[in-house]
Amino acid sequence: MPKPFFETLHALLDAEGEITLGELLDAAGEQTYGLLTLLLSMPSLVPGLNLGLAPVGGIGLMALGAQLAWGTPHPWVPRRVQAQPIHKGRIKNALAKLEIQMERFRWRSATRRPINHRWVGACIAWTGFLLAVPVPLPFGNQLPAAILCLLGAALLEERPTWAWIGAAGAVANTLYFALSFDLIVRTFVKAFHAVARS
Repeated sequence: MPKPFFETLHALLDAEGEITLGELLDAAGEQTYGLLTLLLSMPSLVPGLNLGLAPVGGIGLMALGAQLAWGTPHPWVPRRVQAQPIHKGRIKNALAKLEIQMERFRWRSATRRPINHRWVGACIAWTGFLLAVPVPLPFGNQLPAAILCLLGAALLEERPTWAWIGAAGAVANTLYFALSFDLIVRTFVKAFHAVARS
């Protein structure tokens, strides 16, 4: 059972001496996936902002989820980037703000238990695909983004209940898009004809 994500990073940041991004990733391990999932999916929750960022974030989350499902210890980052030293003060401030936000959504009765990161990674990759697809439906971007935020929080906190709720949400999201398939196709055909005529 890994230590809580924030406890691990605070211990590393409180240690003396300079640390690199690679050392930070090694210390956080697979829990880094949870943090990156949150960072890539949260902008798509904002109306207006989601239109441009959802496809980009979705593609990034597909790659991220595939790496986690494959069993990669932490997200791939070029070695040159891993060797860069990090500013401890700024990272600690960012972590403190993130902890405050996470505390608002933490269930007091929920317990930490190991979760299967492989299937959570597959779920993130699939939901990232749903996020990347430009569907003309109400909450077409916000729904998969909210599910991804829940899956990211489940990885950070090692909360199986959150992961199961996120997986159920991904299934519901898939059904929502599937039942609206004809509408999606008609909308894309109309858009294609409008572009072809102009």
